Formats: sequence, C-alpha cells, structure tokens
Amino acid sequence: MANTTPKPSNSTTIPASPAAPLASKITKLEQHAGSSTISVHGGEARCKPSDAITDSIVCASTYTFEDTDTIIRFIENNEQREEYGRYGNPNERVVERKLAALDGAEDAVIYSSGMSAMVGLLMAKLSAGDEIVFFDQCYHRSREFCFKHLSRFGVVTHQVPTGDYAAMEAAINERTKLLVSESPTNPHLTCIDMEQFVALGKSCEVETLIDATLATPFNVRPLQFGVDYVLHSATKYLGGHNDLLAGVISGSKEQLESVRNLRGIMGGINSPHNMYLLQRGLKTFALRMQRHNENGQAIAEFLEEHPRIDRVYYPGLPSHPTHAIAKQTMQGFGGLITFLVKDADWRETASIVDRVKLARIGPSLGGVESLIEQPLVMSYFQQTPENRKKFGIPDNMIRLACGIENTQDLIDDLQQALER
Repeated sequence: MANTTPKPSNSTTIPASPAAPLASKITKLEQHAGSSTISVHGGEARCKPSDAITDSIVCASTYTFEDTDTIIRFIENNEQREEYGRYGNPNERVVERKLAALDGAEDAVIYSSGMSAMVGLLMAKLSAGDEIVFFDQCYHRSREFCFKHLSRFGVVTHQVPTGDYAAMEAAINERTKLLVSESPTNPHLTCIDMEQFVALGKSCEVETLIDATLATPFNVRPLQFGVDYVLHSATKYLGGHNDLLAGVISGSKEQLESVRNLRGIMGGINSPHNMYLLQRGLKTFALRMQRHNENGQAIAEFLEEHPRIDRVYYPGLPSHPTHAIAKQTMQGFGGLITFLVKDADWRETASIVDRVKLARIGPSLGGVESLIEQPLVMSYFQQTPENRKKFGIPDNMIRLACGIENTQDLIDDLQQALER
C-alpha cells in the first residue's frame, strides 16, 4: 500500500503534552516549536524553585500532606502532586512531559528500562486468553519475554515475517489485542509501512505498538501515522551518553491510564538522579541526532563500496529493501549499521571487530561513543545454528552503532580494521 501520509517534519507543529501547572507557560511554545527547541525547553517550567535554570533533584521517597482535608482534595480532585515515590517523582514528571512533546503525544509513561516499558505495557493491556502478533525481526529479549514468560500467563504470541501484512492479517482473530513491530528493526533495519500497519490494526479493531528506539522522535513520529503506542529505550539515543537506563511509552492519556496505574503497583520507576541525567541528555538530543544521521549515512556508503563487504543493511541506502518506505516516513536514518563481511567465518569476522580502535566493543547503541559488536557472539552465542539462521544472524555479521565522532576518523578506523 502506498504511503500517502504527509512526511513528518522536525519543525512540524506538535500537540502539547499535558503538564503540571508549573509547566503551563511553555505549552504554547511546544505547539509551534521544532525538535531542538522542544529538547531544551519542552515539559519544563520557565520559573523554577530557587530561580535555577535547571530542575532540582528531588530526593524523596514519600511526600507529606498539610492536613486531612488536603489528602481528601488530592484523592477526590485527582490533583497533580506527589504522594509516594513508587508512583513517580517530580523529576520523572518533567522528563515524561518532554518526551511526550518530542513524540507529539498527549502523555508518556517512563520506566526503569526499555524492556521494563515493554513488559509494563503488555502486562497492562493483556489478559489470559489474549493474543498478540509480532513481526519476527525484533529485539531478542522482547521475543524471549513473550514466548517464555508471557505465555505462562496464558497469552499467545504469533510471529510472522516482517513486512508480510497478509501473514499478519491471517494471524489475527477475535482474541488478538495488539500488533507489534519495531521500525527500523534490529539488526536488519527494516522499516515498516506504518500506514498499512495502522490500517490493518484499525480494520481488525486491534491496537498497534511501534518500538521506535532506533529511529527516535527526531527521525520518525509513529503517532502521526495513527499508531496507538510508541516505545523507546531511552537508554539509547534519548539519554545519549551510555550512562543510564530508562524506557518510555507514549500515547494518548486515556490509553495510558491503565499502564501508569500498573506501573505504580509494579514499581518500575526511575530514581530522581537518573531522571536528572536523562533530562540533561535530552537537551542536546536533536544536535546529537544530526551527527548520528550524518555519520550513519556516510559510513554506510563507505562500507557498501568496500571490496571486503558483502552487504550493508542501512535504510538510507537505495540498496536496502525498505529504502522507499524509509524515505517516506523518516527524516534521517540513524547511526546504526549492520553489515556482512565477504567470505568470512565467525573467527575472521571477530578479528575485524577486535582491530577497530575507536568504537568500543559493547551491546548497546545511541551514545556519543561508537560501539561495535558481532551479534553471533554478543547476543546469540548460546543459540543453536538453526535458530541463528531462523533469526537472520549469520556468522559474518557486524553491527556498528556510530557515535558523534568525526566521520572521517571513523571511516579511517574501519579501513584499517578491514585490511587483511
């Protein structure tokens, strides 16, 4: 299905997120601001305690009430204030408003990690007997949770080939409650035709979730295409400095109410210190993404022309199977590149990873430092060869997460590592 949805812009008018009274003065700004302005000012009050330009770190596990009448007003009027740390904290509220504004969402619920956000949403929305349908290119821990743990509670998960909407439709029945996909996917960087994905969900009256961690709100805003929920591992590009864990679900306030309530019971929250780090990281989010996008595109083009590289997975390349969809839906293509080394076994592939000097060997992405890994070793070493083949993880695959270093320095480093 052709995508006729207007291409989102980073200067597009973004609906303001609901905010506490202190932040009310900036909501009009959010309605007309671009990504970088929202990254700096979104969700924050203009005037803050002690006249500080930054938000104070509020270190409290419990919050007191002046008298009994204050408690009753809080309960009856659903007043926006803190009660107990497991339900959230002031630093968390600011970051939630900022992230909601970046996603163009009414609301956002933040968690202690990306997986905590995924688990929190699924546990809030699904009951015994319900079913979900996943596209099969996905983070292996998401797959593991659904098949190994969610199944213990009577929830059935179906996986179908990524981008096969006919197969997804065939897997939907009266018990199906959620359609799930990443976009781009990890590690093959397949982009989803969100118009078709959403149309399928709406026609079958099934909600939709997109994990947009690899795209970020800078490059794509799935809610603008009608997706119900957007998930980000804020550990990655949103935090941006490889120094924190966090995850977030964005969507409508009504749809997220049950998600927030269950989080208050399960307690998958962040500490105020962690939220301070995330808020600070978000200030430079848009600037960092520009460099990630530039580095990713340039290095993908370099690798595609290198005689030792057999194939490059990067949505910004015309050779990528979903390049046309990426061009329609994304502003940029991110810093993650997956490539295959020509005629290399796993040991020879590992030696290339080991010879890289700038990128550190590590399992994450989205930080200012470049990271490199061999998926066979890092994430699938204990899987059988049959499962690795099933999930599309060959022995000669390398995943490079470009940081914000100078482009030519990264290219020169890869060049020396690829020399025989």
